Amino acid sequence: MSQKIDRRTYLRVAGATSTVGLMGTLQQGDGPDMLTIIGYPESGIQLFRDLYASGGDIPVLVPDGLQSPDLPKQVGSDMQNVTGTVPAAAGPNKQAFTKLFRDRYNAPPGVFTSQSYDSVAILILANAAAGANDGQKIRDQMRRVANPPGKEFGPQNFVDAVKAAANGDDINYQGASSSTNFDKRGGPASAAYDVWKFAPQTEDGIRVVNTRQFQSNAGGPEANSAPGGLGRTIRVGILLPQTGDLASVGTPMIQASRIPIQQVNEGNVDLQVETQVEDTQTDRQASLSGANALVNAGYPAISGPASSGNNIPVASEVFIPNQIVGCSPSSTAITVSYLKDDDYIFRTAPSDLLQGGVMAQVAGERIGAKTAATLYVNNDYGQQLSNQFAKKFKQDESGTVTNQVAFNKGESSYSSVIQQALNG
Repeated sequence: MSQKIDRRTYLRVAGATSTVGLMGTLQQGDGPDMLTIIGYPESGIQLFRDLYASGGDIPVLVPDGLQSPDLPKQVGSDMQNVTGTVPAAAGPNKQAFTKLFRDRYNAPPGVFTSQSYDSVAILILANAAAGANDGQKIRDQMRRVANPPGKEFGPQNFVDAVKAAANGDDINYQGASSSTNFDKRGGPASAAYDVWKFAPQTEDGIRVVNTRQFQSNAGGPEANSAPGGLGRTIRVGILLPQTGDLASVGTPMIQASRIPIQQVNEGNVDLQVETQVEDTQTDRQASLSGANALVNAGYPAISGPASSGNNIPVASEVFIPNQIVGCSPSSTAITVSYLKDDDYIFRTAPSDLLQGGVMAQVAGERIGAKTAATLYVNNDYGQQLSNQFAKKFKQDESGTVTNQVAFNKGESSYSSVIQQALNG
């Protein structure tokens, strides 16, 4: 981890520190040193076009929602003034998952694909252990199949894990995204974050600068035993974006979600997995409609939705009242951890309580900023991450956030909110 540097030092050394990816110059005059943008790829295209059209080469910090390898090409810029953070694929079985994904799709896995695989894998295992397509029984097995103790399994021997779960054995699934041990609020007890840059010349369009690890305590309610059972069909729904603001991210997430289902259906085990995919369109109403369609079709456990702006209403209005287990691979809003969910809501992506701190560290220590403004998508994810970044930037980096400005998805121009943020 680098030392904190003041603004004059940053300006002097920025040209000589390409290994840490510092691009552009800090904002001159009365504006902030950097801009944090929190949003999604489809709206991000227009937003960044408007930023660059205004002549803005200010350093920009973005979180996971804007890690789309196609974004520089769509914007028409190499976007080398942008640094990002994202929950990493840093589980003990990351390499096994990467091989599975490449073998199936002849492409590298993308953002939140490892979390998507792990989400569906755990839902399948919990269902196999429960021995029934029953939300309450599946809920009670979630930590029993994911948390220690028990024999360890991963993506590389997932079919054996399903057999063991169906036999009622104690198992401890070790994932691709993390060790996938759930904490008492249903989130991952361990997590890692990549700091990254856009790299259009590489295969996946992203270059990881470094990775930061976090660890907390696993725990929470779980069943003492597993009924199990063979000769049956396991039902797992998938509720992820195929269209809309997160379509570019959602497509590979859905591909990853299908792999554990295919493993079981192609494996030598007396079980079948049935699935149905519903498109959230990264839209609240479409997400609710898709969730209801899956519930009405008899799916007791569902992977998704992807965005917190969709996950929170779906959890509150559909999953919890109907006793459906929801496990999102990418919903990171802080609110998710505090839902009154009767333990039906899980996620394999970590809370933005962590990401806000990581972003503050990157702003202060890597970018060298003393002041920052935020532009955030107008939903729970955007507002809460903006607030958490501002809080941690002040507490941990002695920084100042000059302005926090909300924007709506799908606007034809973002010039006014950009100027509002930069002018303080």
